[in-house]
Amino acid sequence: MQESTAIHTANAMIDRAAQRGDAAIQAGAAVAHQALDGLSQSAQQLQTDASRFSQRGLDALRDGQQQLRDSAQRLGERTTGYIQHAPVKSVVLAAAAGAALVAVFGLMGRTTR
Repeated sequence: MQESTAIHTANAMIDRAAQRGDAAIQAGAAVAHQALDGLSQSAQQLQTDASRFSQRGLDALRDGQQQLRDSAQRLGERTTGYIQHAPVKSVVLAAAAGAALVAVFGLMGRTTR
């Protein structure tokens, strides 16, 4: 009879150990699922942030490009207006600027040899 009681006690201990093991596995799985959910949410947030920053960069680039076009157009209009109002002075200034550039390049060519 003692032998049967010992077997019964051993089986009961094994069952409790198995139940505790199952509970530990389930708790570990729940923690793992929570961690994965958190990582998934973080990855989605990073993707959203990256997309938003990328769009901001593209918008800023377009704005800068448009500002540059507008500035170039205004400069062209001012230059045309200046040439129309002072054509002789414009030709003299252009000739002087050209001569200065030729002189600078000529000096640069001599110093590099």
